[in-house]
Amino acid sequence: MRLRLLTGAVLAGVLLLATACSRLPLARLLPEATAAGPAEHGVTLIPLAGALAERDAEFSGLARWGDEYVLLPQYPARYGGNLFTLGETEIVAALAGLDGDGLAPVPLAFDDGGLSSAIRGFEGFEAIAIAGDRVYLTIEADDGPTMTGYLVAGTIDAASRRITLDPATLAPMAEQAPIDNMSYEALTVLADGRVLALYEANGANVNPQPVAHLFDAAGAPAGTLPSPTIEYRITDATPAGADGRFWAINYYFPGDEAKLVPAADPLAERYGEGATHAANRAVERLVELQATETGVMLVDQPPLQLSLLPGVARNWEGIAPLQTEYLDGFLLVSDTFPATMLGFVEK
Repeated sequence: MRLRLLTGAVLAGVLLLATACSRLPLARLLPEATAAGPAEHGVTLIPLAGALAERDAEFSGLARWGDEYVLLPQYPARYGGNLFTLGETEIVAALAGLDGDGLAPVPLAFDDGGLSSAIRGFEGFEAIAIAGDRVYLTIEADDGPTMTGYLVAGTIDAASRRITLDPATLAPMAEQAPIDNMSYEALTVLADGRVLALYEANGANVNPQPVAHLFDAAGAPAGTLPSPTIEYRITDATPAGADGRFWAINYYFPGDEAKLVPAADPLAERYGEGATHAANRAVERLVELQATETGVMLVDQPPLQLSLLPGVARNWEGIAPLQTEYLDGFLLVSDTFPATMLGFVEK
């Protein structure tokens, strides 16, 4: 079922009815403080239907486009050269329990200008950001002996529902740590239209002087900015507000210990760990950052910790804000581990 239009009054009724019927357990979306540590936030999963519910979807990015959300498969060629979209209305309806059969994402045509074939060691598209009719993606390549990240710009056309990349804008970004399969997985668009690419590994033991790459609205390189030391991985980011603030996914899978060589975690030491984080080695949290003219910095507030599943680390690789009259939080999408998951977390 694909619902397109719900008025504010109808949505209010939907959410109230769903709460009363226990179909949208809103209380579970809110953090619960415990004696064991700070509050953690539950993730409410949104069922997907069809082939994109399978692990092979390998989603690596998420971005808002008007009233739709664009899901980025790491390898669009697996799906006939398409990305996919879901509408905000149908997502809200699913959260309200009105579509229990699962949402079926709609194809969005994608022309990569031949880059997936032309780039040596191509390992997929890793992040997407959209501003108006401009679209930006990062590409990861193992071109030996190092990893290289690229930013490429293009356009997104609403009438034809098509993204077209411009290979002439392709700009390389050098690796910052000697780690296989890691490069630039997070993009944020600043309020002035510039674009910021964040490196994936920024821990003290592997990347002592992290930087973020800055690009103008056309996708041309515009220098770098010092970036904060953050343990584990940064896997995606939201657009920035007028004050330069944005949120990023900060994730750790314990199997990556040999790669990331984690140091002591300053965020956990300063703000504490929630109950499930204290009992697990995995880390799933959102951190708020701020871009200024002199650098990117951590905002002085606790991270938003997600309630962990027992013995399972969810590889969240896409984030986008979801804000309505009744909801204020983020959509999240996972890569293949442990499965393809689309979820909502309340701030």
